[in-house]
Amino acid sequence: MKQAFLICAHKDMDQLNGLVRQLCDPDFCVYVHLDRKSALDPARLHPAACLVRERVAVRWGDVSQVESVLASMRQILLDVPDFDKLILLSAQDFPLLPNHLLKAKLARMRGYELIETAPIAAHGWRVMHRYATFHRDSGRLAERLACIAANRALRLLRRTRHLPDGFVPYGGSCWWTLSRNCVRELLRLADAHPRLLRFCRSVQSPDELFFQTLVMHSRFADRVLPDNFRYIQWPKDGACHPKVLDEDDFERIRASDAHFCRKLDSRASAALLPRLLAWKEGRLA
Repeated sequence: MKQAFLICAHKDMDQLNGLVRQLCDPDFCVYVHLDRKSALDPARLHPAACLVRERVAVRWGDVSQVESVLASMRQILLDVPDFDKLILLSAQDFPLLPNHLLKAKLARMRGYELIETAPIAAHGWRVMHRYATFHRDSGRLAERLACIAANRALRLLRRTRHLPDGFVPYGGSCWWTLSRNCVRELLRLADAHPRLLRFCRSVQSPDELFFQTLVMHSRFADRVLPDNFRYIQWPKDGACHPKVLDEDDFERIRASDAHFCRKLDSRASAALLPRLLAWKEGRLA
């Protein structure tokens, strides 16, 4: 059973190639989307990985994160006709299972879509502010000023924004594992509802809303297992970025049921990585 991996990368070619090496397997197809504005040299990419041809200039918290994944999904569907799951990773992820165990875990979950989903609402994930007003933290000055003016108008009219085409918002972690048929359906829905992607151009962190919303409005909603099997540690102070894992996190990682952990940094996680490798090699038996 073939599995496909999509790695989103923008820095540290050595760390990226180290992740590719961990995923070298006859049953795995590894694709890498390199941020177009990154200084990474595509010629240095590990030969076991395929480069996504359409490179998008990605900005954190911006719709470009969604656009880069959509472009990558389209290529993978064309290139790999028979994969079972597509696993979305960043170059700062690390697989916690030897490949044969990862394949066995994915085989047991073949009937599920592994994606965190929660309704974005007062009784669910309370992040309505991300789409209720206009957000444009990057881009041209004129666009940012237009958002400020539009938000003033919303306040004066006592109005808020709502997703187009009757979509009810769902959200969750932007890292997921989805079946081939689900990926194909998401692309069909995205093409059938272009207003949703346009709406997301002025949404904060749309990568944590776009795919979840489409999945939960698709025929695959009843197959969702709302767990992406990633070990991620969020600081208690409400920070926007997860903690960079270090050696102190090892025991918690080992006690988890995660397939991957994130996020690692080649310097800050230098003492953790050898322990993860040794533990992973010990599981080969």
